[in-house]
Amino acid sequence: FGGVGGQGGDVIVIGNENINLHEVFTKNRTKTYVAKNGRNSTHNFILGPPGEALKFDVPVGVTIYTEFGKKLGEINEKGEELILAKGGTGGNRKNGFLGTKGQAYPVIFDLKLIADIGPNVGIIKYKDFREISMADLPGLIEGAYANKGMGHKFLKHVERTKLLLLVVDINGFQLSPQHPRRSCLENIILLNKVKTFICNCNYCDYAHNFQELELYNEELLEKPSMILINKMDTENARETYAQIQDQIKNLSDTVQNYPENMKPAKVLKFSDIMPISAKESSEDVEKVKQRLRRLLDVMAQLQNSEDGSVTSDVYDVKETLTEKGSKLV
Repeated sequence: FGGVGGQGGDVIVIGNENINLHEVFTKNRTKTYVAKNGRNSTHNFILGPPGEALKFDVPVGVTIYTEFGKKLGEINEKGEELILAKGGTGGNRKNGFLGTKGQAYPVIFDLKLIADIGPNVGIIKYKDFREISMADLPGLIEGAYANKGMGHKFLKHVERTKLLLLVVDINGFQLSPQHPRRSCLENIILLNKVKTFICNCNYCDYAHNFQELELYNEELLEKPSMILINKMDTENARETYAQIQDQIKNLSDTVQNYPENMKPAKVLKFSDIMPISAKESSEDVEKVKQRLRRLLDVMAQLQNSEDGSVTSDVYDVKETLTEKGSKLV
């Protein structure tokens, strides 16, 4: 009757918040996913019925690449679908209709955890039931951009965050006796060359290098950011902060006085600079929570506003720099 076979089925992934990559692989240890072939035509169906698609769940937050690095897409929401491979078109060699083979290739699943602020460690819950997810990453050592230490395992988690929250120790940091000691200001400058999310509150004795951000992925420096100067309860902390606070506010000018190997091409524009004591002051911690909420609300208004304007009780976080927390005299 001159019919042709049906279209081959597609291979499709679906976002699922209750599954991880290990479970995906254990469900199919062959790691081969094949959809159904299209069926033959019959005297009742000139065009054969299409093959059934193969659908399987993957974690929300996964990005999928070919073995050559081409991005096929990403899954950001529960129930979201992505076609990984299309089925071929049906044909019939007896009547000259040439079908095509379906797509077939190896793929790589790369899981980048999604968080509002910079692996998912916690949720901030507010009295009005608003929730903000936070990702807490261990501090970076210099060279993380080149995959030293935990390197890329940590840096890749920040790519989808809405806001970078950076924490530095007012007393500075030294990784080991073989490494130079970095002052608080030097750490901030180095952090400008590294795009990453850092939130270490009680453990910010780890190096926080801005330098790693720029060298890993320059686009991260465009994210709205906020910096916390921690351990303000320690000896001479107030005096040290008084000496550097203006330099932090004017980083573009400050970096000009440093060697080229430390100097970033761009500097983060901090929407807030907050000196705090995470260990000794619950009031400081509460102020941080409220400020994070405000910044994210502003960003949401900017994104949703048709003309780019916001209501009178908020301001453009990319253009405004303010200092919050206890006033130091």
